Amino acid sequence: MTSIGILGGDGRMGRSIAAAAAAAGVPVAGTVDRGGDAVALARAADVLIDFSAAGAVEAHLAAARAARTPLLIGTTGLSPEQHRAIDAAAGDVAVLQTGNTSLGVTLLATLVREAAARLGEGWDVEIVEMHHRHKADAPSGTALLLGEAAAAGRGRPLDDIRVDAHAGVRADGAIGFASLRGGSVVGDHRVILAGEGERIELAHVAEDRGLFARGAVKAALWLAGQPAGRYTMRDVLGL
Repeated sequence: MTSIGILGGDGRMGRSIAAAAAAAGVPVAGTVDRGGDAVALARAADVLIDFSAAGAVEAHLAAARAARTPLLIGTTGLSPEQHRAIDAAAGDVAVLQTGNTSLGVTLLATLVREAAARLGEGWDVEIVEMHHRHKADAPSGTALLLGEAAAAGRGRPLDDIRVDAHAGVRADGAIGFASLRGGSVVGDHRVILAGEGERIELAHVAEDRGLFARGAVKAALWLAGQPAGRYTMRDVLGL
């Protein structure tokens, strides 16, 4: 049976992933936290799941490459340099990087992409997200994932049309982001497509952190059988 190794095992998501794996009968080869031996874990596991910290991504990619072990990266707040490192590692091992392992969010992103493509730039796109007060990165990885989907629907790079926390006049085709923080909110995301005299809202509400862990385990088991390359949650669902 496919075994998983958890990078960042003492974190909130790491513990949740371990619980989800146990509930699904999936063996956990071990966990590693800051200062641990990621290479040894990579050699012991059939696939790795990383929900640690952005600063550890390069080291974990190196460990996965050294052991030729597939790696799922759910850590958010990655830099362009880290995305280039993922691209390079994907030449040697299977790497799935995502801002959200929820199956529902994955489907939502597909709907957003389709809506943005069909409606065109005459419709404004605003993405509003809310998380608990301790979340550091903003916009969230999920919000950026949804923004990428909308931008892809319009055939444009998100960085060219992204506007963060700006209440002024919107340029045609801009995609706006607003981030709210407070309480113990697990994750709320809403994509608003506003046209003249009408509005469409597509939303996802996460009520239980366990849904991300269950999605991560499902994706990791799928990833374990894939050849080297860079993958997304859309591939897991066959979208």
